[in-house]
Amino acid sequence: MKTVFVLLVAVVSHSAARYSADWTSLDGRPLPPWYDEAKLGIFIHWGVFSVPAFQSEWFWWHWQGQQPPDPKCVSFMTDNYPPGFSYPEFARHFHAEFFSPGEWADMFKASGAKSLHYGLYNSLYEWFHPLYLNDKKNGFRTQDFVKQKLLPELYNMVVRYRPELIWSDGDWEAPDSYWNSTEFLAWLYNDSPVKDTVVTNDRWGAGCACKHGGYYNCQDKYSPGQLPEHKWEKCTSVDTLSWGYRRNMRIMELMDLPTIIEDLVSTVALGGNYLLNVGPTADGMIPAVFEERLRGVGAWLQVNGEAIYASKPWRVQMENTTVPVWYTSKGSSIYAIVTAAPPTTTLNLLTPKTSAATEVILLGSPSSLPWAPLYPNAGLAVLLPELPCVPGGAWTLRLDGVS
Repeated sequence: MKTVFVLLVAVVSHSAARYSADWTSLDGRPLPPWYDEAKLGIFIHWGVFSVPAFQSEWFWWHWQGQQPPDPKCVSFMTDNYPPGFSYPEFARHFHAEFFSPGEWADMFKASGAKSLHYGLYNSLYEWFHPLYLNDKKNGFRTQDFVKQKLLPELYNMVVRYRPELIWSDGDWEAPDSYWNSTEFLAWLYNDSPVKDTVVTNDRWGAGCACKHGGYYNCQDKYSPGQLPEHKWEKCTSVDTLSWGYRRNMRIMELMDLPTIIEDLVSTVALGGNYLLNVGPTADGMIPAVFEERLRGVGAWLQVNGEAIYASKPWRVQMENTTVPVWYTSKGSSIYAIVTAAPPTTTLNLLTPKTSAATEVILLGSPSSLPWAPLYPNAGLAVLLPELPCVPGGAWTLRLDGVS
């Protein structure tokens, strides 16, 4: 189905307990600390679908799987390829002649991924595999696909490549008992070569999303809207219409940098990690517009990363007076991230409780800012300088000596 890599920032760590092959036990495993500290990851969708590069990485399914087929995909093939051309024939045009892992790594580091550790995507189901289709025909009472294809590949993937994150997908047509998910995860957490550092998501069978697994991503582009109890992730794509590269994408279909920064900030303020996707071309290039977005995120984090990396949600996550303000915390410092330019030079923050020791710093600026109490029990009015032009149009105030 899809060939995908997940690249994530990391630190290291962790664990010693043993886990049994049931959700009660597996759900009790603490996440290795590196994952929460990282905050930002880069998602890559790259595969044979990058050759037609039309509509999305689901092109094969839309062309020959779904009923009725997508007429746009049918017309694309009729207009551009000879009769009888099959999807596997695209593979011979997947040359990756310009692929440079060093250049990719430099780009991801420039995006704010400071030390790279990698994860791997794995789709549990395969649209057209005959063993899977036969198991599906049998109501998933047989497991020929799982035992002969899926599980051997999963175990080999872990032992051979040692990913620190497994991004599972394609689980929703069958229950976790069909996929043998709990048995695999028990081995992964207890006995695999990455047992102390590996992180997993929540896509391990129908009904598992937002309920079982490591961190939750619930659904693509998910946001909880409020601070959840469980660690979560928002995965999203610069191209709002596809995860894989599309030759006919248009600029208005892409997330601009201010939108990405606000998305990142709100996700982290609500306790989540942010996984941002770009789709390379079949010749191994990351399109320049995607590179520009990634480097823009990194430039913003160069100044404001103190409020993001290894931060924790504060007691209040957001307030909106004249502009949106998102809060994070680290140690004794509180960070107020302003995601739009205030209309005046005075910014009112309603929630923080000040003290005689309160100090306000604009990240990237050396001097303390003047402030005054707003109300008897809470709030402060901050006198802003002329705000510097920053990538993404968001600024961070560090508040020390507040509660």
